[in-house]
Amino acid sequence: MKRMLIALMVTSIGFAVHAGQDWSKLKSKKQTQAGLYMTPQQAQKHMQTKGSKTLFVDVRSRPEVNFLGMPTLADANVPYMKLNEWFSWNKKKQSFQMEVNSGFASEIESRLKAKGLTKDDEVILICRSGSRSSKAADLLTKLGYNKVYSIPEGFEGDKSKAAATKGQRVINGWKNAGLPWSYKLQIAKMYQVGE
Repeated sequence: MKRMLIALMVTSIGFAVHAGQDWSKLKSKKQTQAGLYMTPQQAQKHMQTKGSKTLFVDVRSRPEVNFLGMPTLADANVPYMKLNEWFSWNKKKQSFQMEVNSGFASEIESRLKAKGLTKDDEVILICRSGSRSSKAADLLTKLGYNKVYSIPEGFEGDKSKAAATKGQRVINGWKNAGLPWSYKLQIAKMYQVGE
């Protein structure tokens, strides 16, 4: 019981930082050049009220959305990173090597045009925990997009440091906030170019 209470307190503290939008406390890997961010709750509300004028993109890899689901409000899955074609091993991260998806920018532009939007309209990006979406936001900003928001909490949230849940992504994020998501993917939203 004591461990659960500690985990709940850590969760509450982590949520309070983001709920209060003190974005200056973000880890550097989650910061963007433009400094535009949304919590998952803000993104959900934004899509419910301004979704026709916003492109909401899940930038995780196709295997991630396939096995973990994705927000139902997302317009598309366009991976910012993809698995290295040789499935090279990253010793430092203890996982398969990822590389930037060379088709990312052109696919975002296509999705934007298909929705009748321009680089002046809002784009919201989400990844697992906020670092890939920040890098993707920086790329789009360099390409002339003016309102690119990153969701620093991501889809799965941050890792807990509490003993009972250490290393588990239970702190914040789209799923932990109870926002709408599904394992059922819609083919029209999926990235169809080679992985």
